[in-house]
Amino acid sequence: MIAPSDDLATGPARRRGARAVAGAALRAVAGLALGAVTAGMEMVLLAVAALVLAYALAFSRGRRAVPKVVAHGARRLTELERRRLAVFLGEEQTAADGPLRALAYLVLRVPVGLLGGVILLLITYGMVAGTMLAWSWWVTGEYLDGIPPSPLIVVYTAVFGLVLLFVAVQGLVGVVALERTVARRCLGPSPLEEYERRITQLSLTRAQVVDAVDDERRRIERDLHDGVQQRLVALGMLIGRARRAGDPERSAELLRQAHEESRHALEDLREVTWRVYPAALDGEGLRAALETVAERSPVPVTIAYDVPSRPPHAVETAAYFVICEAVTNAAKHSGARHVHVRVAARGTMIGVRIEDDGTGGADPFGGGLAGLARRVAALDGTFGLDSPPGGPTVISADLPCG
Repeated sequence: MIAPSDDLATGPARRRGARAVAGAALRAVAGLALGAVTAGMEMVLLAVAALVLAYALAFSRGRRAVPKVVAHGARRLTELERRRLAVFLGEEQTAADGPLRALAYLVLRVPVGLLGGVILLLITYGMVAGTMLAWSWWVTGEYLDGIPPSPLIVVYTAVFGLVLLFVAVQGLVGVVALERTVARRCLGPSPLEEYERRITQLSLTRAQVVDAVDDERRRIERDLHDGVQQRLVALGMLIGRARRAGDPERSAELLRQAHEESRHALEDLREVTWRVYPAALDGEGLRAALETVAERSPVPVTIAYDVPSRPPHAVETAAYFVICEAVTNAAKHSGARHVHVRVAARGTMIGVRIEDDGTGGADPFGGGLAGLARRVAALDGTFGLDSPPGGPTVISADLPCG
């Protein structure tokens, strides 16, 4: 059955989302506070490095190598910054591949870190000052500013404080963005490295798509050979026996069996055709095709569909086969009693999540799941499998629509 899209925004889900946002904000503030401390350490290192480099250049006799002590310190602090960005700001970057690149990153990163520290100090000062002002107005009665708390003064102070808090918070957001930008430019791959990695990825996914197509062809051949072809052979034998039968009653019985066998052959052919490509994808779209999956599954399937507009055809096809294969595997191998499917739009991505309550232990390198991973990778998407022994099994895919 198809669950209404409003079920995706239940109260517990909203509370979890609010807690996640609050947790991310607290981690970002902690990361900026730690970044201000490390910026001070890096400033000291850069000052020492400037003196050491000047001395090394003066007495290096033409050699331009960075002294080991400076290179070691720069690498250690860069690695510390990389871990801080990963833990507190969710920015995964590789470490710098050379001392000069590490020093360049620290030179750009120090003012950003100090700026974040200054903004945090201003926010702390404003909160302390506001607390002391409110305490003097309504607790001690000793007016901190010598002005009694009239309604106009209270409103004016509250509005002014909220505006300053808003500006400070926006400043913190800007510092986080600067931290990530500097890390990507200095620690991330160069444009040439990015192009080379992209070419390698495209070559790999192209080969994987070819393998996936070959696997599909072999599967279709097996379905036709082991199913439809055997039915048609049995049908031909029944018709031949009916033609040779001298007894009208025996001939009629054989023709009845032949008619029944032809019905089964037609059902098998429709099953193979449906597994090759469902006609509903071309007509009514992914939602209608998923309704068919839920109806044909021997295991109860609940589908939550929240995609406002129709995705591109390639995305619909990939999402359909991921869901269809996952539901089929859950029905055949996991002993699941229920499967929950969720399809939701997240910006320019379509997220697919299939969870069953089976025994788990799915093999990510099995033919079916490996083929799904290759199909998703061909669209520059990401495929995930979490299937611990005992369950549950969760299959996810994020497919870009842009």
